[in-house]
Amino acid sequence: MAKNTPPLLAPGDLRRAMGLLTRLPLASPPGSDSRSLADSAWAWPLVGALLGAAAGLLALTASALSLPAPITAALCLTLSAAMTGALHEDGLADTFDGLWGGQDRARRLEIMRDGRIGSYGVLALGLSLLLRWSALTLLIRAGWILAPLIATGALSRAAMALLMARMPNARGSGLAAGAGRPRGQTALAALALALAITLLATGPALLPAVFWAGLATLALARTARRRIGGQTGDILGASQQLAEIAALAAFATLGSSA
Repeated sequence: MAKNTPPLLAPGDLRRAMGLLTRLPLASPPGSDSRSLADSAWAWPLVGALLGAAAGLLALTASALSLPAPITAALCLTLSAAMTGALHEDGLADTFDGLWGGQDRARRLEIMRDGRIGSYGVLALGLSLLLRWSALTLLIRAGWILAPLIATGALSRAAMALLMARMPNARGSGLAAGAGRPRGQTALAALALALAITLLATGPALLPAVFWAGLATLALARTARRRIGGQTGDILGASQQLAEIAALAAFATLGSSA
């Protein structure tokens, strides 16, 4: 290995990943050391699994207190958004505003940089919340919530790592560009970790969840490459949301039919 090549796994990567993807106080803030944030991408699924576990434990507690499933699902979504600072939801809204609100690449990137939200963004956010709330409600009623949330958190963060590694940055500036680009080995480690977590948590249910989450990620990647030439931080956030919706829907379908 070349002397200037950073190790694949390094102490502190989990805290770096948490600093990038969450607003939790135990996280290391981005830029707190010289190691690239992209080098910590292998740990993103682990962060997602921890966030999913926190939401799942809340759901179990609320269910034990006999709260209705729809209210419990809403509380899970609220906690998830609070832990991440709605980072991924913001990316989803900006992505849909930009990709479908601009007539050319430059205008689409300009819209995505704009902090204001347009009609496409509002619609995307509304549908995302509705679909996730519906899936969570079904899972809670089926009594199967902790494992799917852990698995979904891991899979949806692996989608971000894969897109960041496989696609060039479309803008050349911003958080995603500043974080660098994960090596192929790092992205594969993220995928392997996500698959292992999902298999341990959900068993054979891994297959439909991975299939639909992968399909959603691929569709977004192809659209982003065609419309803006690559990925941005907003695209990565949108990939997490779409993969989460797809995986939750797959688990909810299995859980409600069991």
